[in-house]
Amino acid sequence: MTAPTTPATARTLPGRLLQAYRATGADLPFGDPRDAHGVAMEGYFWRFTQPDTGRVVLALNGVNRAEDGHWATLGLASHPNGFLRTTVHDEGAAAPVGIGAHAGSAFRGEGDRLTVDLGPDARLDVHITEPVPWPRRRWGGSSVFQSVPALNQYWHPWLLGGRAQGSAVLGGERWDLDGAQVYAEKNWGRGGFPDSWWWGQAQAFAEPQVCVAFAGGQVTAGPLHTEVTALVVLLPDGTLVRLGDPVVSPVRAEVSDERWLLHGRSLGWSVDVDASSPLHAAHVLPVPLPAERRNVPGAIEHLGGRMRVRVKRRGRLVWEGESALAALEHGSIDRAAQEVARRGGVPGATGAPPGPSRG
Repeated sequence: MTAPTTPATARTLPGRLLQAYRATGADLPFGDPRDAHGVAMEGYFWRFTQPDTGRVVLALNGVNRAEDGHWATLGLASHPNGFLRTTVHDEGAAAPVGIGAHAGSAFRGEGDRLTVDLGPDARLDVHITEPVPWPRRRWGGSSVFQSVPALNQYWHPWLLGGRAQGSAVLGGERWDLDGAQVYAEKNWGRGGFPDSWWWGQAQAFAEPQVCVAFAGGQVTAGPLHTEVTALVVLLPDGTLVRLGDPVVSPVRAEVSDERWLLHGRSLGWSVDVDASSPLHAAHVLPVPLPAERRNVPGAIEHLGGRMRVRVKRRGRLVWEGESALAALEHGSIDRAAQEVARRGGVPGATGAPPGPSRG
């Protein structure tokens, strides 16, 4: 499958210039990071959390570009039953406008619908209702770094809430996902992941409106080398707190394979995150090498960790909460390969860890 047709606006001179700029991975202020950029990897990630049952389902599509065309890294995983299915698919396409991640008949992800078919025991069909989109227009999740060309990774949590209607078949189990909380994001880059990275996301707090997400790592672009963590909290009243600009709202992160400690502050806000999960409960996620049409072990991933969050404004506590269904990730290709060797497993097997692919 080839990429969808280029919009007509890209055929004008200003359109071609913007297209060339976006092909570096960057977006202008007030641009839409959801649109495909034309870089080597466009990763799409959905997460469904059902607090009443303790169930979590992940669906992933990494649309990758090699010299001979596009291919995809697909994954479907669930907690607490430990089901997992991943595959390399020889077709992949990312929509030029909005959310669209496709891989033949195996995967079709759009703004309000997601269908996955990785075999008779690995299927998902969900409509998304009551969406809570990213509310800010000037910058996406990567903030000011959104406009810097040729970074190795960008990140944008485009859906901070919603309700699922549908079901999944996961191994020998059929799950009704009606009412599950929905989160979705994109990550993309010019060909590879950082030397190390960390990520987390949680819903299932006492207040169903709350969504927490963070992403950090070693950011490079030519001579630029720095460490950045972006931290997002959607509060019960709909206020979005976004920290992570190195100068005005820095986030300090201390991360291991079992614990994630973050402290972010700005002129008015401060946010503390304390998250943990034992290593023996983690999966090992492969990540794509786009030019080589293959995946390698890349990250230690927990699907049901604990996350405690405290948010203050001008020193006064405005919200605190805890989730027992947090996703927590610590990425390092070398570290993940060591963990695979220790377990004697290969990422991409069905059933218990190792775990799902992430684009």
